[in-house]
Amino acid sequence: MDAQDVERPLINHLPQQVENTEFTSDGAVDISNQPALKRSTGNWRACFFILEFTECVAFFAIAKNLVTYLTGALQESNIDAATTVSTWIGSSFFTPLIGAFLADTFWGRYWTVVIFLSIYVTGMFILTVSTFIPLLMGSSYDRGIHCVTAYLGLYLVALGSGGIKPCVSALGADQFDATDPVERVTKGSFFNWYYWSINIGSLLSATLLVWVQDNIGWGVGLAIPTVFMASGLSVFVAGRKVYRYQKVGGSPLARVSQVVVAAVRNYDLVLPEDYSALHEAPSPTDGNYKIQHTSQFSMYSRAGSLTKLPSLHQPLATKARRTHGDFARCPRLRSSKCFSGCSPCGPPWCTSSR
Repeated sequence: MDAQDVERPLINHLPQQVENTEFTSDGAVDISNQPALKRSTGNWRACFFILEFTECVAFFAIAKNLVTYLTGALQESNIDAATTVSTWIGSSFFTPLIGAFLADTFWGRYWTVVIFLSIYVTGMFILTVSTFIPLLMGSSYDRGIHCVTAYLGLYLVALGSGGIKPCVSALGADQFDATDPVERVTKGSFFNWYYWSINIGSLLSATLLVWVQDNIGWGVGLAIPTVFMASGLSVFVAGRKVYRYQKVGGSPLARVSQVVVAAVRNYDLVLPEDYSALHEAPSPTDGNYKIQHTSQFSMYSRAGSLTKLPSLHQPLATKARRTHGDFARCPRLRSSKCFSGCSPCGPPWCTSSR
C-alpha cells in the first residue's frame, strides 16, 4: 500500500448542506415515497420508535436461561441442552445474513423489520404456549409434542431475529441526514442511546426475568417478554409516518461478485496510472459519502478499466468481454476493496464458539 493511501481518509464525506434546508439531501423519502421533510420526519421523533430494547429483553430472556429450561421442562441431558443452545444461538446470528440480503435487495429495512418482527412474536407466543402443554395434556402428556412445539418457537425466534439485528440500527441511522451538520452529530448520540438500550434490555432479562422463570414459572417468565415484543411491534409500526426511508440499492454481495467476474474477464487490460480514467457512474448506494480509491487490491481495478475500448470491427464475444467492465463502475470497485480488506476477519468468526 502506498504512503498516500495510508494518509488519505478511506471515506470522503460530501460537502455539508445548509442547516435550514427544507428537505433532506441524502435521497431519503417519506411513507408516501416523497422527498423527506426535515421538520416532520426522522431525527429523534423517529428514533424513539426504533430502539432495540424490547428485542433484547426477549432474546436474552430465552438465551440466559435456556439450558435450565431444556434440562428441566424438556428433560434433556446437559450435553444435549448445551448442544441445542449453541445451535440455536448460532442460528440466531446466521439468519441476519438472510435478513440483510432481503432488506438490501427486495423489501427495504422497514418492511424487513416488520415481517421478521411478526415472525419473532409468533415464535415467542408458541414458545410460551409450549410451557403450558404438560398442564393442558394432563395424563395424556406426550414429551414429543412438547419438544416439537418448543423447538418450533425457538427457531421461529431465531429466524425473526435475522431481520432485526441487521436492519434496526441501519434504519435508525437513516433518520439522520449526514449532510446536515446538526443531524450528523445527533446520529452519534443516537448510537450511544441505542447501545445503552441494548445493555439495559440484557440486564433486565439476566436479572428480573431469570428470577421470574426460576421462582414463579416459565409460563410467566416467557409471557412477559412476549408481551414486550408484541408491544414493540405495535410501537414500531405506529411510527411509520415519521420514518425516513432509503431506497433499495441491491445486494452488496451481488455487486462484489460482479466486480470479481469483470476483473477476471479483463485480466489482460493495462491499468491506467490515473484512477480518474476508470469507468465512473452514479451509484444509488453512494449515499452521503464516497469511498476513496486506493492502490490496494489493484486487480479489482481491471473491472472498471476502459484502457482498451472495443472497436466496431471486433467480434461480438470480444466486445462483450471488453464492455463487461461497464457495470463494475468505480463505486463498486471501492466497496469491493473494502470488503476484501475486511474478509481476513471472517475465519476467526467462523471458528470461534462465542
